[in-house]
Amino acid sequence: MKRRILLTGKNGQVGRELSASLQSLGDVAAFDRQQLDLTKPDQIREAIRSIHPDLIVNAAAYTAVDQAESDKTVARAVNTDAPRIMAEEAGKIGAALVHYSTDYIFDGLKTSPYVETDPANPINVYGRTKLQGEHAVQQSGVPHLIFRTAWVYGREGKNFLLTILRLGTQREELRIVRDQIGAPTSSREIAAATTQILAQFFGSEKNATSLASATGIYNLTAAGETNWYEFATAILEHAKGHSKNDPWFTAAISGRPLIARSISPITTAEYPTPARRPAYSILSNNLLAQTFGIRLRDWRTQLKSIFANDPAMSLQIKD
Repeated sequence: MKRRILLTGKNGQVGRELSASLQSLGDVAAFDRQQLDLTKPDQIREAIRSIHPDLIVNAAAYTAVDQAESDKTVARAVNTDAPRIMAEEAGKIGAALVHYSTDYIFDGLKTSPYVETDPANPINVYGRTKLQGEHAVQQSGVPHLIFRTAWVYGREGKNFLLTILRLGTQREELRIVRDQIGAPTSSREIAAATTQILAQFFGSEKNATSLASATGIYNLTAAGETNWYEFATAILEHAKGHSKNDPWFTAAISGRPLIARSISPITTAEYPTPARRPAYSILSNNLLAQTFGIRLRDWRTQLKSIFANDPAMSLQIKD
């Protein structure tokens, strides 16, 4: 009998990629927001009890960072309460849980990469609700993997890549923040790495209980570091030489020409937002490499692969 996997957020950036990659591990029952409303606990419980999965992968989240400041109730329901309910139900049926968290659980005051054991101190509602979701999963006692990722983008959804491409067709000059440091991470790479890691526990005769040996929190981000200004510059450099016959690219720019001629760096203070962002949120991926033998590629390589439509390929570390 093939393993059963329940996936939430199938139309999100990471969930869309996982819908395909997880097929190699078992039968995937994937839900979007309309099929499974994570603000309704009874729907979550019913879905899990009816499918009785061996593995739950929660790729859904409330990620509108600024809107969360005024929409605290929904953000908490999706980012905190829903993972708690999934963990509770997983415990009842002997399932394992994969959950995604964020670099925004940190305040950004460090100047060297954050490790998993660094004290968390979120400075916005989104970060606080995601941190509370982490705690709920940890306290449940179920076998789990919590992957903290950062600056997620992809060919679909709402993300910085698509925003810059759209703005590049509308404005001759872009003004982009340069004093926030992070690691842009492709949703394809996140899904590929997740699947490769899970294959270590769900291959052959292994099952959810085998994952208990690796239960914990792991940083899962691209190698290297940059800022929003440099990321935007790299995006437009790739875009200028990209084929207009690529359906994805044509959709991203709505068939319009790129008119952006320059990008000006600005400070966070010059671009006020409802939610504060950490100034530095680089995460160390050493624990991921030591435990699973996997590192994600450099953010520049990931961006190039997105434009080239290359398959995602996490770096397998050889002994």
